[in-house]
Amino acid sequence: MQHLAGEAPSRERIAELAGGEPVLSIANLHAGYGKMEILHGVDLQLGAGRSLCMIGPNGAGKSTVLHSIYGFTRIRAGSIRVDGRDITHLSPNQKLKQAGVAYVLQDNSVFPDMTVEENLWMGGYLMERPEQAKEAAERLFDRYERLAERRRKPARVLSGGERRLLEISRALMMNPRVLLIDEPSIGLEPRYIDLVFGILSDLRRNEGKAIVMVEQNAKKGLEFADVGYVLVNGSVARAGTGAELLRDPDVGRLFLGDRPA
Repeated sequence: MQHLAGEAPSRERIAELAGGEPVLSIANLHAGYGKMEILHGVDLQLGAGRSLCMIGPNGAGKSTVLHSIYGFTRIRAGSIRVDGRDITHLSPNQKLKQAGVAYVLQDNSVFPDMTVEENLWMGGYLMERPEQAKEAAERLFDRYERLAERRRKPARVLSGGERRLLEISRALMMNPRVLLIDEPSIGLEPRYIDLVFGILSDLRRNEGKAIVMVEQNAKKGLEFADVGYVLVNGSVARAGTGAELLRDPDVGRLFLGDRPA
């Protein structure tokens, strides 16, 4: 990774890549777990209707960035803001309900013995009244016929792609501004990967969601993303548009499987 070291993007470049007034802004974030610091001064900005994909080697801190935004880590220094509001030390529930930040976890997080409908209702557990959750679920069933057809079925019968769709839909129940997604394509067949990225594209373009993802399939992630960050050893080593990073020979060699001629 030495080719990527020492080339950290400036804060001006980070702001330029955001694509307008940032919905999500992270400044000089130092965070980790217990006594272990994983992130060392991470900066990140992203505007509405934009997507950002983080790539990098295992252990680089990619998921820790998501965990920190959502409130799962110990933050030692720095700030996290949504629409200008400091949310650094809010709890995950507060971030979801008050700041509009939702998180789709990497691991299968559906409740297998609950119906698809009941799983969706769980996404509205912070709403004031159960009726609000049911109304939000109906809006999502109207949007995603694939789920509506299976609403009474236990979630365990869903395919991998349908489970991912259910997890994303559950995260949408509170109508978030910022959607965090860890490994959207993990374990999915190619046709379901295309389905999931098509859904995310619609959320970005037509609903103005700011999407921050970690994706091991670097090529797929960068093709989708407006912005790409390369994380190495808990820092942003390189940043550019998704297209720029796809053309970067160091990124290609290290993460896309390119071989020098």
